[in-house]
Amino acid sequence: MSWPDVDAVVIGGSAGGLEALVAIVAALPADFPAAVLIVLHRGQREDDGVTLAALLARHCALPLDDAWDHQPVHAGEVVLAPAGYHLLVDCGPVLALSVDEPVLWSRPAIDPLFESAADCWGARLLAIVLTGASEDGSAGALAVRRAGGEVWVQDPAEAAVALMPQAALERAGADRVLSLARICAALEAVKIAPS
Repeated sequence: MSWPDVDAVVIGGSAGGLEALVAIVAALPADFPAAVLIVLHRGQREDDGVTLAALLARHCALPLDDAWDHQPVHAGEVVLAPAGYHLLVDCGPVLALSVDEPVLWSRPAIDPLFESAADCWGARLLAIVLTGASEDGSAGALAVRRAGGEVWVQDPAEAAVALMPQAALERAGADRVLSLARICAALEAVKIAPS
């Protein structure tokens, strides 16, 4: 995969995913050349106190916050699906929030993000499936691969919960199966190619 040819990275995780996401956002360099869109399974609302976005932003060199409806997508920004909303991509590209029915008991769910991002970016998309206790993400990973994008799956043998990465591998396969440390190293090494 050639990084100058990737416009967006979509990441999905569930059980054990918070720790994985902290490591991933900490690895993103300040000049990361793509947009990063994240779904982590969580409750329908956040309690008072530190939000997931605020927690992750402490570890990230890039701007990072919850997505808002009709938000334009920009390279070098990290956005999260807010609690209680599916995160979708409309070509433009802009973000859309949805309160459609949960997918595999989750809202936000990974499949709607991956599938809509695949429709928008096609071969210019990288999807990463992390640890989790659900099969959510497997249909989305298949959509990304069918659209010509690339899929990385966290090695189920080292995931906190193997079900989600294993389901993605069984349904969609993967371009790379990596430990969390290797995912972080690959993202950290990204540089903008000279023009």
